[in-house]
Amino acid sequence: MKKQYSFAQYRAIDLAMWAVIVAVFEYLLVVAARFWYADQLYTVSLAAALTAIVYMRWGAWGALHAVESGAVFCYFSGATPRQYLIYCVGNLLSLAALALFRAPGKETLHARPFWAVAFGAAVQLLMHAGRAAAALVLGATPAQVVNFFTTDALSLLFTCVIVWIARRLDGVYEDQKHYLLRVQAQEEHKGGNL
Repeated sequence: MKKQYSFAQYRAIDLAMWAVIVAVFEYLLVVAARFWYADQLYTVSLAAALTAIVYMRWGAWGALHAVESGAVFCYFSGATPRQYLIYCVGNLLSLAALALFRAPGKETLHARPFWAVAFGAAVQLLMHAGRAAAALVLGATPAQVVNFFTTDALSLLFTCVIVWIARRLDGVYEDQKHYLLRVQAQEEHKGGNL
């Protein structure tokens, strides 16, 4: 007999799994940047792509992953406390993407490639804007905050591609309550046809 999980248990397990994914990928990208691409002017991060997926799956719970991605990036980059604030607090501005895309709804974001990619891009750009705003508050000049957008521009492309791929995978880029109800209905339909 299979063990049944409550919805809260399923959510906790899923959020923990995505937290591990965020940590592993941010770690690998920081290590790769430090050892193989140390002379490059750009950085690459999957923080926005993975956070956008978690936002789609669980809504505002994805804020945990937005903060986590900033903390992991800072930790393995040897950041200062000021940089921790900039990245962790700045990444939280990505929560605004949930409000921006409330009108089309999660089903439209899941079903239509343009909206899915636009949501991922909004998460990325809002993370950049949040970091820039946090840096300004902490004393950076406007010329310095431009680097948050320019040095991480390649991440925008990665975010759009990853979100586009994720929406094509069954249940990955989908509200999990809707997904579980859909899977349950399919199982019941199969059971009724036997």
